[in-house]
Amino acid sequence: MNTETISKTNSHKLNGFTSEDIGDDHLFTSLDTPMKANAFEMSNQEKKDRISILFSEIMDVLGLDLNDDSLQGTPDRVAKMYIEEIFSGLDPENKPKMALFDNKYQYNQMLVEKNITLYSNCEHHFVPIIGKAHIAYKSSGKVIGLSKLNRIVQYYAKRPQVQERLTNQIANELKTVLETEDVAVIIDAKHLCVSSRGVQDDTSSTVTTYYGGEFNTASKIAELQNYLNN
Repeated sequence: MNTETISKTNSHKLNGFTSEDIGDDHLFTSLDTPMKANAFEMSNQEKKDRISILFSEIMDVLGLDLNDDSLQGTPDRVAKMYIEEIFSGLDPENKPKMALFDNKYQYNQMLVEKNITLYSNCEHHFVPIIGKAHIAYKSSGKVIGLSKLNRIVQYYAKRPQVQERLTNQIANELKTVLETEDVAVIIDAKHLCVSSRGVQDDTSSTVTTYYGGEFNTASKIAELQNYLNN
């Protein structure tokens, strides 16, 4: 497993980092999304009802008038958005169904799907991550529909994320589905936790990569980069 960025796994525990350090220094602690064992005991409607109540409390603490026509529906809208949209990737029921097909064209070179739009949310501050994902694979004898590549990206992006983890989760899913190690994933994204708060740098972006199998060679990386730059 190869990633361009190197995480300090569990370093907040080993080196005395505070929770604020973890968020600002972009650390992450697991390749799996941290989930409670009872995460799905509540129904989606029960979750929306509970989130609405809790978000109302947040708005009240901020001093907002929930009787205002513009604000009174906000807690319900936020709850629906969290469960049905931006965090829908937490629910395994939303995982895209995959069907493999024989590679009847006998196409044995890399297939590249580039500029896949990516919207996610930083798990440290719950603000957006916006960028592009590029995916490549070499068929092991089977292929999947092109739109499924987009759906895999969207499924793992729609949850609180760290970009390094997102890159690996997409790569691992592709390897499993396509039954091959010959997979590459590149993500180039802007983090609003960097641009809209903290250091407030609006010009930087973050690039993470995964090169597996045949893609983990200088020649294949150069070939892939050539496709992405054209």
